[in-house]
Amino acid sequence: MRIAFCSDEPTPVHEIIRAFLEALGHEVVAFGSVKTGREESWAAVAEEAALAVASGDCEEGIFCCWTGTGISITANKVGGIRAALCGDPGTARGARVWNHANIICLSNRTLSGDMAQEILTAWFDQSPRKEGAEGVAELMAIDKKHRR
Repeated sequence: MRIAFCSDEPTPVHEIIRAFLEALGHEVVAFGSVKTGREESWAAVAEEAALAVASGDCEEGIFCCWTGTGISITANKVGGIRAALCGDPGTARGARVWNHANIICLSNRTLSGDMAQEILTAWFDQSPRKEGAEGVAELMAIDKKHRR
């Protein structure tokens, strides 16, 4: 699977995440500081990487910023994106199952290598389930109603 992986600032945990993804057989498409190794605008990075997911160039995304919040909010501005801020494996699991999230957002501030692997293992071990489809359909209707 092609995974959009981005961050606004370089941190050591990104190399752990990249190695983990590649060991699982995923192709990592780097954006922002994951690509350049220098600090970037979190809004610009999130938009660029989210567009890659929305267009189908990448199937899913892993987005990081200091809290994970800004990059999550920005990604969710792009049509077709359901980005979820996840700080633990249970939240990652639920975001996939019930919200059919296609981008997981993580906090550079709180993330260790071990926790990143636990969260991403939970994320990849799950897939969207039928019981989440009704809620996602409602979400899409709300999104459509309020898009300008």
